[in-house]
Amino acid sequence: MTAVVLEARGLELSFGQTPALRGADLTVMTGEILAIMGPSGSGKSTLLHCLAGILTPGAGEIHFAGRRLDTMREAERSELRRDRFGFVFQFGQLVPELTAEENVALPLLLGGRKRAAALAEARSWFGRLGLDGLEARRSGELSGGQAQRVALARAMVTRPDVIFADEPTGALDSLTGEQVMDLLVTTAREHGTTVVVVTHEARVAACADREVIVRDGKVTGLAAERMAS
Repeated sequence: MTAVVLEARGLELSFGQTPALRGADLTVMTGEILAIMGPSGSGKSTLLHCLAGILTPGAGEIHFAGRRLDTMREAERSELRRDRFGFVFQFGQLVPELTAEENVALPLLLGGRKRAAALAEARSWFGRLGLDGLEARRSGELSGGQAQRVALARAMVTRPDVIFADEPTGALDSLTGEQVMDLLVTTAREHGTTVVVVTHEARVAACADREVIVRDGKVTGLAAERMAS
């Protein structure tokens, strides 16, 4: 049986007087590609950031690989985000002063890998993602699709357990977005990596094994029910 890798129970979180999560529950299985959908302001990105240990909920529990994530010290959560989680955001968030290969190598360097070894591992991803010849370019010299593929390589370079992708195609045209999602899904399946992707685009969610919807800070299974009907 497939094991549970992430589980959220009764998550609540408010920003000032504005509730973002109101008792959200979610279970993610190992190797699953899960799409979280919902209207703007529904709490879907907040939920993803809680699952990734970026935000700490005001109430509820988050378990990752059998460990309680929400009660960890910040240093422990930082270590998880560096070594066992990968991230792809809407605008890539590459470090502009670094070359593409240095951006990909960054998680390894932060983890203590020697520079030569980290860069060698980073370069090995360029051919896989159609980025050959772009290793020395900086983010301002890359197209949107190229920058997102560099961000994907950076997310995968530590061979993480889970990749969190927040609107990964939101800043791309339709064709480029499909190419990025195809690469994300294919690479994740090759390595058995779990993917949690937040999106408002049905074509992106269609790449997932399962969809859930966040409305008013709670998770429903309406998308999964629609798929089964």
